[in-house]
Amino acid sequence: MWQVFRAARRENGDVYHFHDSELLGVGLLLKLSGKKVIYDVHEDVPRQILINPLIPRELRRPLGAMAGVVEFIGALFFDRIVAATPTIARRFPAAKTVVVENFPLLDEFDPALGRSYGQRDAISIYVGIISIARGAKQMMEAVALLPQSLGARLLLVGKSSPASVDTELREMPGAKRADIVSWQTRGNIANLLAEARIGLVVLHPTANYIYSYPVKLFEYMAMGIPVIASDFPLWREIIEGEQCGLLVDPLDPPAIAHAIEYLLTHPEEAEAMGQRGREAVEHRYNWKHAEAKLITLYAQLGEAA
Repeated sequence: MWQVFRAARRENGDVYHFHDSELLGVGLLLKLSGKKVIYDVHEDVPRQILINPLIPRELRRPLGAMAGVVEFIGALFFDRIVAATPTIARRFPAAKTVVVENFPLLDEFDPALGRSYGQRDAISIYVGIISIARGAKQMMEAVALLPQSLGARLLLVGKSSPASVDTELREMPGAKRADIVSWQTRGNIANLLAEARIGLVVLHPTANYIYSYPVKLFEYMAMGIPVIASDFPLWREIIEGEQCGLLVDPLDPPAIAHAIEYLLTHPEEAEAMGQRGREAVEHRYNWKHAEAKLITLYAQLGEAA
């Protein structure tokens, strides 16, 4: 952290913006040096600690509480707090906190990249960290339940965490109908989404996920494909409000399978959902909408520096 602080000081910036809780100490040192500092809270760290399997269970609650206290004390000193979601924002002083959502860049996602929706193979895709808590096993179990006549396949794209998850998934019955591929470039991700019929985001109902905005949800919508998502209140507002997909219990593989089967057997309705999702991203859930708030924030602090 000392090396980071020295490198930051050499830049002699007017405003410093950091987004890792591990760097709270550096942020405080910069503030004590007379600099303007923004703490960007894109993850709910206290809630993450509560579900971190690498931390002994008996230590998670006290460590989570400690992390929350440290963040709040830091927030009293920092000039602004940038929160990724309204839920995270509520943990910090309202007068200095702004919500800047992590929405996708429209230019990266073009629904016209692939074949027309009705000509695509029956592929359901998931993009992101492949883990138990993100529904990897339930997705694999769900695809195994689908009728053979659908020709349905599951595509998991990302890094398995931990690595042993990859082995577990490949030994499940659904593995015969699934493909697991490693991290891809942004361009390749868009190409894969453009060939899929359904986007999956069936994260488990943990404290960290229930109140989050999963970027993959908006990326699926940006590519014009319908989504199947966990039935969390925050996500329900978006998906039901925009009529762009179906909600399921993420711990219920038959429910996930039923939703996949419904969308595959009702292609016109599924395509319409995807189109409504794309329109919602064009009008609201895109980075251009969010970045205006961030640029305004920089301008305000720059003038005051």
